Parts: sequence; C-alpha cells; structure tokens
Amino acid sequence: MNKLVLWSLPALALAACAEHGTPVDETPAVAGAPITVAAARPYSLFESGQVRPLALSPDGSMLFAVNTPDNRLEIFKVRRGTLEHRGSVSVGMEPVAVAARSDDEVWVVNHLSDSVSVVDVSRPRKPRVVRTLLVGDEPRDIVFAGAGKSRAFITTAHRGQNSPVDPALTTPGVGRADVWVFSAASPSPAPLNIITLFSDTPRALAATPDGSRVYAAAFHSGNRTTVIETNVVNLGLGLPPPTTNAAGVPQPSAPLIVKFNGTHWVDELNRSWDDKVNLSLPDKDVFVIDALADPPAPVEGPGGVFRGVGTVLYNMAVNPVSGRVYVANTEAFNENRFEGPGVFAGHTVRGRFNHNNITVLDPATGGVAPRHLNKHIDYNTCCAPVPNAENRKSLALPTGMAVSSNGKKLYVAALGSDKIGVFNTAALEADTFVPRLARQIPVSGGGPTGVVLDEARGQLYALTRFDNSISIIDVGDKAEIAHVPMYSPEPESVVRGRRFLYDASFTSSHGDSACASCHVFGDLDSLAWDLGDPDAVNTPMPGPFALDPAIFGAPREFAALKGPMTTQSLRGLANHGPMHWRGDRTGGNDAPSAQPDSGTFDEDAAFKKFSVAFVGLLGRDAPIPAADMQAFTDFTMQMMYPPNPIRQLDNSLTADQAAGKAFFTLPASEGGACASCHVLDPTANAEHGVAFPGFFGTDGRYTFDFIFQSFKVAQLRNVYQKVGMFGMVQNPRFNDRNFEFQGDQIRGFGFGHDGTMDTIFRFHDQNGFNEAPGIAGFPPGAAGDVLRAQVTDFLHAFDSNLAPIVGQQATLAGAGDAAAELRVDLLIARADAGECDLVAKVRRHGNEEGFLYQQGAGTFLRDRAASAAIGAAALRAIAAPGKALTFTCAPPGSGVRMALDRDSDGALDGDEADAGTDPADPASVP
Repeated sequence: MNKLVLWSLPALALAACAEHGTPVDETPAVAGAPITVAAARPYSLFESGQVRPLALSPDGSMLFAVNTPDNRLEIFKVRRGTLEHRGSVSVGMEPVAVAARSDDEVWVVNHLSDSVSVVDVSRPRKPRVVRTLLVGDEPRDIVFAGAGKSRAFITTAHRGQNSPVDPALTTPGVGRADVWVFSAASPSPAPLNIITLFSDTPRALAATPDGSRVYAAAFHSGNRTTVIETNVVNLGLGLPPPTTNAAGVPQPSAPLIVKFNGTHWVDELNRSWDDKVNLSLPDKDVFVIDALADPPAPVEGPGGVFRGVGTVLYNMAVNPVSGRVYVANTEAFNENRFEGPGVFAGHTVRGRFNHNNITVLDPATGGVAPRHLNKHIDYNTCCAPVPNAENRKSLALPTGMAVSSNGKKLYVAALGSDKIGVFNTAALEADTFVPRLARQIPVSGGGPTGVVLDEARGQLYALTRFDNSISIIDVGDKAEIAHVPMYSPEPESVVRGRRFLYDASFTSSHGDSACASCHVFGDLDSLAWDLGDPDAVNTPMPGPFALDPAIFGAPREFAALKGPMTTQSLRGLANHGPMHWRGDRTGGNDAPSAQPDSGTFDEDAAFKKFSVAFVGLLGRDAPIPAADMQAFTDFTMQMMYPPNPIRQLDNSLTADQAAGKAFFTLPASEGGACASCHVLDPTANAEHGVAFPGFFGTDGRYTFDFIFQSFKVAQLRNVYQKVGMFGMVQNPRFNDRNFEFQGDQIRGFGFGHDGTMDTIFRFHDQNGFNEAPGIAGFPPGAAGDVLRAQVTDFLHAFDSNLAPIVGQQATLAGAGDAAAELRVDLLIARADAGECDLVAKVRRHGNEEGFLYQQGAGTFLRDRAASAAIGAAALRAIAAPGKALTFTCAPPGSGVRMALDRDSDGALDGDEADAGTDPADPASVP
C-alpha cells in the first residue's frame, strides 16, 4: 500500500488539466439566462417514493388513491370485493400522499410540485381542486391532528423556492427537516408554523388517535457512521488489512468508515479514532410534536425524540390502543467492508449488508426496540438459487402499514417482496414472532407501497406500484380477491424494468435485499460504503482523460480495492458516460470511445456492467438474465433529477451565484481549471438526437485527481442534497484553518467521492486550488474566501436537465389574490422562455377542462378540437369562487398529454367527454 500524504491539485495539475481539457461554456454568466434544453418527452420519470398513497373517507364509503404517474387523484366507491371508479381530478406533479380531512375534502401532497392540492370531493364524480398550498421542497407526507384534527401537518425538506426559511446551506449544526402546519379550515395560504427538526430531510408522519401528538421521522436518518480522510488514516493507525488483493498487488490508500458505538468512534478492528473525528452524530430519528400547542411545536426534553430507530425510515403507524409507534425501516451495515466472496479478506457484505425492520417505539418509557423481520435467514450461508424456501419467507423494503382498531394486528406492505406481512403486535413487540408464509399475503400487481384497512368489510386495500393498481384483500382468508387498475401514461419500458430495482425476492438469494436497499427509490441512502473486492484483480481504465494519470506516473487502472464511496443516484445517468465514482462500470474497454454513445460514452453498456453486483453484493446465485438486465437498463436510463430547489424560479442567478459561475466556467485559455474538467453544456449531444441532452458537470471523461486513485469527472446536479456534515480534523491536503470541533451534525458523510469533505468551501480550500502563476486559482486572503463562497453558492444552484419552474403551480379562485396572479405571470413567462409546457385545469359545466399554453402566442389551446384558442386574460377571467383554475408548469413535451389528451390516443379529452368515451383508455375513442 502506498502510505503517502497527498497534497492535492498543485499548480502543475491545474495547468495540465487546463491544457488537456476542452473549452466549454465560455459565455459569462447572465442573470436569467436559460440553463436547460430538455428533449420533448411525453412522460418524464422521477420515481418519486409513495408515502401514503391511499386513504378511506371517514365514513368508509370512498377510497382515495394517488395516481402518481398520471398526476391525479382517483376516487373509488367501496364495495365488498370490488372498487367502483367514481371520479378523477388533476392535482400537482408526482402526488405521493393523500389524507381525508372529511368526507367532502381531501388533501394531496405533490412531491415534484412542492404543493398540496385541496380537493372538494363532495360530488365524487365531479371532484375539483379548490386551492393549492405552496410548501417547501419535495413534500412527502400529511396527517391531520390537533383539536378536532383541525390542523394539517406536512413534511418537506428545509429548502425550496416556496419556503420562507433560510436553508442555511453553509451553516453547521442546522436541522434540515421541516414540518409545515396549516389551519385546515382557514383560507389563508400561510402556515401556522414551520417546525424545523434536527435531522436530514423528513418523510413519514403519524398521529395519535386523539390528535394530541404527531410523530415525524427523518428519511435518511443515518446510523452514526462517518468517514476519515485518507491522509488522516495514513498519519494515524492506518487501514485494517488487507492492503493487497489476493494476487498480492498493493492497493491504494483509502479513507476509513468508523462508527460511534456509544462511547468511541471505532473501526472494524474496534480501534478508537476519537481524535480524528471533529463532529458528533446524535442520530435523532423520530420527533414528537405537540399538536395542541399554539402554534404546534416540538416536545422538549428526552421525551421529544427517539434515537437509533433505523437508517432509512419509510413509514410509521400508531397502535390505537397501546399508543406504541411502529416504524418501518432498513438498518445498514456500511461499517463492514468488501463485496465479493470474501475468501482473501475473510469477510464480506455479500448478501448481508442490511436488515429490514419494524422498530417499536414506546412513548411511555422512551424504549426503542428494532425487530428484524427476517430472523429466519442464515447469514452464514450464501447463495442458494432463487427461489428457495428461505427466500420465500422474507420481507424486504417495508413501507406502508396499517393497525387494526383493537391494536392486535399490524399489516406491512413489503415493496421488495410483493407481499403484505401480517403480525400479531404483541408477538412483534416481544420479538417472539416466527416468519412464515401463512402470515404473508401475496399481491398480484407487485411492489405494494401503501395499505388501508377497511374493517367494516373485512378488506385491506394495497396500492401496487409496479402496475399502478389497487389490490383488494380479504383479511379473514388472507387472500387477494380483486385487482383494480388505474390508468398510467408510463411507457412499457418503465413498467417492465421497474421491478428489477426493488424486487428482492428475485434479485437476492436471501430475498431481503435489492438495488433499492441503497439506491432508495432510485436515488441514494446518504451513506458511504467500502465495496472493493480483495478477490478481484486490477482492470484497465480506458479513458479518454481530461487529465491523464500517466503524465504523473500513475496507473491507468481500476484497483480491486477502492475504499469508501458514497452511494450515487441512479437518476440522470443518460448522456453522462461511465458509472460509479471511478467510472469502473464502463463500455470503454469493449469498443472505441466516441460521443454520443460508443465505448466509454455508451451508458447502456456501462449500466449492464452492474450485473455482477447481483452476485457479488446482493448474494444472488447468478446474474439476472440478460433480457431482464436490458429491461432494468432501459428503465434506469429514463430516471431524471428533479429541478434544482435552490435556484430562483425565474432561472436567474443571484449576484454571488453569477460571480461563482463566472469563475467556475472560466475557459482554460484564461487559466480556468474547473470547467475544463467539469463540463457544463446544457445542449450537449442534442445535435445527435439523444433523449436527454446536456452535460451537467461531466462529459464522461476520466481524470487524475492527485489523490490515490483516478476517477471519472463527477456530475454536479445534486450537490445541494449533500449538505449537513460539518467538521474535519487537520489535514495537510487543505489550507491550515477551520479545523475546530463542530458538535452535533445531521449527517456523517459530505462531499467528494468518499464523503470526507464537509463543505464545498472546504473542497476549494485545498492547497492546489490556490492562485499560482498562470493559474486562475483562488487568490489569497479575504478575496479568495469571498470567491470560494460564491462558487459554493453557484454549485448549490447548479444547472439540471429541467428548469426550476418545472412542476410549480398556482391556483386562481377569483379576483383579489395578487400573489397568485403574479405567480401565474411567472409561469407564463417561463413557458414563453421554453422552460416548461404550461397546463391549466378547471372544473366547469360538470367536466374537467384542460388548456395548453402556446409559447409566445399568449393563448391557450383547448381540449376540444373544434374550439378556438383562448387568450390568457380570458382564461384567467374564468376563475371564480367554486371554479378554481390551476396552472402547472409541466416538463417540456408533457403538456399535450397532461392538458389535452390524457391517454395519447389522438382524441382530445373534451371530445371524448362529449362522445361518452374514456379519456383514460387508449382503446376507447369517439
């Protein structure tokens, strides 16, 4: 092992990078300049995770379901053994949760639109949106609580253009989970309170039956692991063995993941690294809110928070009798190293890297009791062919839950197992339950995400995400008795391939793990993992290079051991080259490399290289069949990043962001070094007709980073997601300052491939980024710090495939709402700029009418072929009390489908309504 101290990016490196890079994006930053050119696609895949997709009306007569891919709320009349579709209404984009305030009103949480649709369902065949509440970024869940359940609680991230809170992206020790509280009966769009909790982005909520308490859970809550930077490891105790692969080839130095055991930060050898960690992780997971307080507020003291609940928390349910809280979660074991067979190292995480749990919280005692759902698994053996007896009994990715009114039964939707688990709550709490098939109910559609219990009819309803349907289950017989589909606009390639992200029963021998165990809903888990394989060999790194490691005598290769790497998102892979931080999933060794899709730049070939992970990591007996891997690839290549929530909705940059961009995009000919590697070109490869044009931080090349390995140049669209770890110890790689202990933080992993850097400012405070002759680095003193802060601001607001306005909404309900009118002006202006397709919907004359804005014309097309276009002012004049008009900025290309022709059969929705055909059935046309 090379046990050196690397100082990172000296002036020579900057010069070399500038010399060998290609000039890109040389135009200076201009406020308001467009940042995206998105291909026109009728459907955009965001893969938003459903949280509370089903709700019964209080009288039990109606079932409400979010139709996430179709951006709608579906309404069903409940019958014994069947559901009768009654109505449908457009809401915001990517609805993920629904709650009934009364028999006549439901609220729908729209994940992409950063909004909540309030829907009048008093006439189920003619539901209508009556108002739209704007909330923080990526809202996920909703419950009603407080006196008479008169208050609505909604989880959001601590950021977003609609939020008045300061995201404080560069401030240590800040909570980044918000709960918005509204008076449900008030017409005011302003919340009663925005409660900030000390965790990362939140997800699930649960309320006590009397409405006095609300529980709020972090989503990626962590597990008290963090990472120590390579130089610090080398100057300290060094890495645990092995330091070579099985062939005896020395491997690169690497960082080291450590875990807090309650007393010390220790590695896998139980060695203490306390003096090398400059932060603490309190691991606050579930928070208690006093819903009766005025305004609602967190409960103070030790009774106000539960710690150590799990790593990724999916959902919660309250036992109505005992008051105990059940938390569906997974617990990660990323403190353990290495994938593969584990022969040379003597250990591996293959088939044993996480547990699927229900954790029982006892508010009376403060008790936290994780219950492993798959106690039957023998983790000392691996890897039997699938299916097998052990696999069949497993439950993976527990999501939605429902508790019987007597508190004795808990129903758990297992997204990764196509089943509903049924638990005796007493046995679950005592940990005496035995996993068995007799207490599991298969659902035919696959991928259940939410469940609702209808005790009056002895039925359970489960939304199955894989086919966008609802299963009806007889709880007495423990059997599915009907399956009711909802219309979905998703292409067949999405439907066919989604299963392979989640289906643990097919993709792992034990049946408890899937790709989504770490790539949560196709995104990330906010952890780092050390998944090198000591039994593997080094392999060639094919290039092409922005900076060739051979210039500096470093090998062009992928080492078998790679050290910790933070989990990367599966979003936005298209048009961005090879995969993994190192780019070691690549087609570059199989074909010559050329843009847009040959060799290193062939994303299809690169993703299929992940097939080895089914054996080496998930513990399957063999890779999945080639046809299935192709289907998985086709699905994954369509997942997109959401719009950036930090950038202003008019797509302009602040003065500091613009200054940061000017420095970042300084061309190589003028001494710039950032963009010569980190390519920013929103139209890249558009001339080739690629589905997702644009380079957003990388064009897929490799580079030498002046650390112990070479890497693929990283994309930068999700930098803002990684804020929350502050605190590093002194390190010779960085300018010698700001190494103080930072106290409690919400994350253990920050920036860089390994998550070792706590801030973007720190990343640019490396010695090699300092100004030097011929190099436009950061100048010394205060001027350099100002510039570092400006570049940080720009990277937090970095360009993405979609403009910030996409998904945003406004509802007009008559004269007098000046703020809503101004917001509609903004939506129209961004539609004129080509950043979105502007859709408008209103319920009148008994029908939902759709309108699509014509860019630059100032008019809207109608959803009846014979109807003339209507001017923007005339359309706005339609809005009145009882006739709310809702505007939505849809992704470019989606407007016709969302506004005029829902099922894309060529017959407009209004014409189908007039003819009595079904606008949600392509086979039903006038």
